[in-house]
Amino acid sequence: MKTTASILILLITILFSSCGLRPIPSEHTLVQMDKEQTILDNLGNGKILIYNDANILHTSDKTDRLNIKMDGRNLGQLRAKDYVIVNLVNGKHTFDILHLDLVNMKSDHEVTVTDTTKVIMVKPTITSNKLKVTNQLPDNWNKYSYMK
Repeated sequence: MKTTASILILLITILFSSCGLRPIPSEHTLVQMDKEQTILDNLGNGKILIYNDANILHTSDKTDRLNIKMDGRNLGQLRAKDYVIVNLVNGKHTFDILHLDLVNMKSDHEVTVTDTTKVIMVKPTITSNKLKVTNQLPDNWNKYSYMK
């Protein structure tokens, strides 16, 4: 009986720790900006804020971690409630987003950046990943922090 319980605990531990995705270093020049200065008026004209809007369902098993490649180069790993600011020239950009949920969940997205593009939301979903140009900060902005 004790052996069965021990094996079950071990399997549950492996299941929850297996969803951790190793971070990737950024190959892009990131814009450092104080959080107090990070307002919509200071974004746009190529300065884009990207944030991970993963919810509690993904944070409990570490599937909230998104490795993002932009235009074929590593942008880095965004965890739940993380954001990063990058400079992008106007035009089309490709985003490759990956999260681990027992298997690799990868999705490719194309975004057309203009002078009015300010904010992009990314998040993991059950079957893939989502990317949306929102041009607004999330409602709970005070809970977000810059990517580590």
